[in-house]
Amino acid sequence: MAVQRRNTHQRQLVLDAVIARSDHPTAEEIYHDVRAHDEKISRGTVYRNLNLLEEAGAIRSVHVPGGNRFDRRIEDHAHVTCLICGSVQDAPLAYDDAVDARAAAETGYDVESHSTVFYGICPACQRKQQTT
Repeated sequence: MAVQRRNTHQRQLVLDAVIARSDHPTAEEIYHDVRAHDEKISRGTVYRNLNLLEEAGAIRSVHVPGGNRFDRRIEDHAHVTCLICGSVQDAPLAYDDAVDARAAAETGYDVESHSTVFYGICPACQRKQQTT
């Protein structure tokens, strides 16, 4: 049984910081955003609250090379990440439930969902490569 956690001031600051961004920030970036509003909040408090917010389903964690990024969009969707600069953004593709069903049929697992991350080079890094 899940334990109901109260929404603390610090947790609300962390949630607000994630919601205010659309760039899939790192925990460290969220920490700096929160510190701008409350200079007494610790790094550990921010990191712990990011994990609690993810467990509660209020935000989503995107697992990419270099560490997790956090997403304000909680519905299932794909991401694309740059292999050079590490930027992450949403990929405008519909979630495909058929992939879950196929994985379940092929493995015997009771598949609940999947995560899709595409890897490539973002337009800004492509431009930099062309000029060098």
